[in-house]
Amino acid sequence: MEYTREVFLRQQTYATLFSVSNKLQVCGDKELEKLTSRQLMALIAAVHLPKGEASLNNIAKKMGTTKQNVKQLVSAMEKKAYVSVAHSTADKRACSVEMTEEGQQVFVECYMRGMLFFEEVFHDFSAEELDVFWGMLKKLYRFDGREQDGFEEPADFQYEGGKEVL
Repeated sequence: MEYTREVFLRQQTYATLFSVSNKLQVCGDKELEKLTSRQLMALIAAVHLPKGEASLNNIAKKMGTTKQNVKQLVSAMEKKAYVSVAHSTADKRACSVEMTEEGQQVFVECYMRGMLFFEEVFHDFSAEELDVFWGMLKKLYRFDGREQDGFEEPADFQYEGGKEVL
């Protein structure tokens, strides 16, 4: 393979994306305190799934990761009593994940901290730049022919007397 400017840019883009992802995760973990960034994303994925469909497989699909990774995240949150896991009534092979009352409180707290973190991370980006960047990330996600099961649909989460926070 000839080492061209395009090859160089691919390598640098991948390396930078990898580094940015790690940096965002480390900094996000510090900001959130009670949950890791990945745990928060697992809960966000769960509330973006239809009621009763927050299985390990469905959360993994939405996050673009494996069932095993989600199982580790959920197990850690279950030990802290933030979630409960039970066999699904629809499919006995599947496990359904639900937030406990304490988990809901932690979720809202971390979600709000996350919103402040996002504001800090993206403060130099205009809405137009974010729109283009998001489009480019979705295009990158499709490198293997699979579309991202994103987070555009309304979340199924209400808290504090029925007040929506997402």
